[in-house]
Amino acid sequence: MADILILYYSRGGSVAQLARQIARGVEEVPGMQARLRTVPPVAPVTETAAPPVPEDGAPYVSKADLAQCAGLALGSPTRFGNMAAPLKHFIDTLGAEWASGTLVGKPAAAFTSTATLHGGQESTLLTMLVPLMHHGMVLVGIPFTEAALNTTRSGGTPYGASHVAGVQDDPAPSDDEKQLARALGRRLADVARKLQA
Repeated sequence: MADILILYYSRGGSVAQLARQIARGVEEVPGMQARLRTVPPVAPVTETAAPPVPEDGAPYVSKADLAQCAGLALGSPTRFGNMAAPLKHFIDTLGAEWASGTLVGKPAAAFTSTATLHGGQESTLLTMLVPLMHHGMVLVGIPFTEAALNTTRSGGTPYGASHVAGVQDDPAPSDDEKQLARALGRRLADVARKLQA
């Protein structure tokens, strides 16, 4: 079995729920399995350390997860049209992996969640893809052959899976959002399987 690393930061639970839907899609592809990982929060006081293991949810990511994966799905809530600081902080530590080509040639995708429909989903997804391009990854999105992409009234873009949590911060994805997240997981895993062959 080959692993697709689903690496995310989630504060309100929306991104974590999307990650689980992407994982379901990954595991629909024969020979592929999902590896869910997260990053610790960052604090303005640098002496404050996160516990070595999160209290709940996915384990923290390690650099070995990147080396071992056949593909990567990167997820973050939107912060002013960009990824959240904890995920960006982790990406900023990947100089050695960039220099050695750890991720070169592996497929990658992005996913996000916002409070509003116009909260910056597409700009966040696009800016999340930029560092993945610098790492030499092969970018995978959601094609318009996915019917839900043409009909969704909530999240879902050709640049990646997304969720509109609303002002009440509802973490539960809509049916279209779930369907598109699973489709992204399947597509990422299928491309990874083909590239490995």
